[in-house]
Amino acid sequence: MPEYGISLGSNLGDRLAQLQTARQQVLALADIQELAASPAYETEAVDVAPEHRHLAFLNAVLIIQSPAPPPELLQKLKSIEAAMGRTRGADRNAPRPIDLDIIYAGRLVQNTDSLILPHPRWMQRRFVVQPLADVRPDLVLPNTPQPVKTVLLSLPGRPNVVLFSRIWME
Repeated sequence: MPEYGISLGSNLGDRLAQLQTARQQVLALADIQELAASPAYETEAVDVAPEHRHLAFLNAVLIIQSPAPPPELLQKLKSIEAAMGRTRGADRNAPRPIDLDIIYAGRLVQNTDSLILPHPRWMQRRFVVQPLADVRPDLVLPNTPQPVKTVLLSLPGRPNVVLFSRIWME
């Protein structure tokens, strides 16, 4: 079964409860096994409209195993987002109760209209790299010459990513 890295983020409502609910929903999917969960981090909003910059995110990474192919898992994650109140519109960075992204799927490299693996911007986002480094520091993703912990060291200090809770899972 391939290992998946899933990024979780929330900047609306009870953000911690949103992460907890999303984790429970992901783990309730058929044949999912949790391998690891990062601490939760509070992060500045990135690439959002000025009127939403005050809405800080909570972010975490969940490592799972699943026999589902990536497109099928992605559809299930989008269903969880929709069930939790996420609506998609023209502003793809609009505030949202939950955001679930596949960062990687084992050693798979994929580039389709609906899914690019590994995630095309994972290396530029401290809010993804920091929690991923907590659970998979030595992981080297496809098309990346460095392990995650080295990628983290190469990132600028901003935007801020601050430990929120080491243990956030219920």
